[in-house]
Parts: sequence; structure tokens; C-alpha cells
Amino acid sequence: MIEEITKATNEKMDKTIVNLSSEFATVRTGRASSAMLERIYVNYYGVQTPITQIASIKTPEAHLLVIEPWDKKIVTDVVKAIQASDLGIMPSNDGGVIRLPFPPPTEERRKELVKQCRQIAEEAKIAIRNERRDANSKLERLIKEQDYSKDEIHRAQEKIQKLTDKHIEEVDEVFKRKEAEVMEV
Repeated sequence: MIEEITKATNEKMDKTIVNLSSEFATVRTGRASSAMLERIYVNYYGVQTPITQIASIKTPEAHLLVIEPWDKKIVTDVVKAIQASDLGIMPSNDGGVIRLPFPPPTEERRKELVKQCRQIAEEAKIAIRNERRDANSKLERLIKEQDYSKDEIHRAQEKIQKLTDKHIEEVDEVFKRKEAEVMEV
């Protein structure tokens, strides 16, 4: 039972790190990335569909995304969806292809983005600590409900603390990499 709790906690903490990486991928750094478009949906024949499922997305340059919808009738719908999003980029449309130029952010904007990334990283740390708390409370219940000694539970809690420390360090490393990417001119 103790091993199951430890394993489940480790898996949940790993998922938090994966989620953090995907959250960071959506932060606009001045570099073009198709991940920024994953949360933008287009009304495609009455169904809200991600842009990534109705168009090919290419990055010919570091600061440019080219979106080519497979159905040319929805080009204007894609442009409207991008304009309505929080990307803050004005798409250019030539009737068949949509271009998204990503201007390099100013120094002030890069600092704002780092703050945003720091907040996302802090939320990930909180999620990891919550997993630790949940695991520890499950272990405490084992003392009361089943026949586990306090020493066994204490060792398991130490193991969970080590997992927590390891995952918090991973969050810090992922944040430092993203911070360097954002601050890069």
C-alpha cells in the first residue's frame, strides 16, 4: 500500500512537470511556435476545432508562422479566430495562406513574460506540494486504519519528501531554460 501511494504520487508529480512544459510552450517569446496556436479554435462546419487539426502550420523563419488551411473556404474564419485570441498578432491573409509575423518583444515585454513564466512555475510547485500533502495524509490514515508502524510511515514520508524536492528542482530547471529563452534577444 505504501509503495502504491509513493508510485502514484511520483506519477502525478511527473504529470505536473509535463503540464508545466506545455504551459511554457504557449508563452509567446518572439519566436514562432505552432504550440501557440493549439488553444485557438475555429468554427469549422458548426464544430469548434483546433487550428492545428484543420491546417498545416509551418515555421519558415524564426519569427514567422505560415498557416495553410486545407479547406480554403475557412481562411477568413481562421483569421477571425486568431484576431479574437490573446496572441496579440495581426495575421496577414492572401486568400489561401495566413502569415503570422512575431515581432521580437521589447525588453519590458520580455520581463513581463518572465513574470508570467515565474507565476506558472510557482503554480506547478504548489501542485507538487499539494501532491505531497495528499500522499502524507494517506500515509497517516494507514497508521490508523491498517497495521503499519510509525517508522514505516516515516520512511515513506521521507521518500515522498525526496520526490517533492526532486520535482521542485525540475520545475526550477524548466523555468530557468524558459527564462533564458524569453530573455534572449
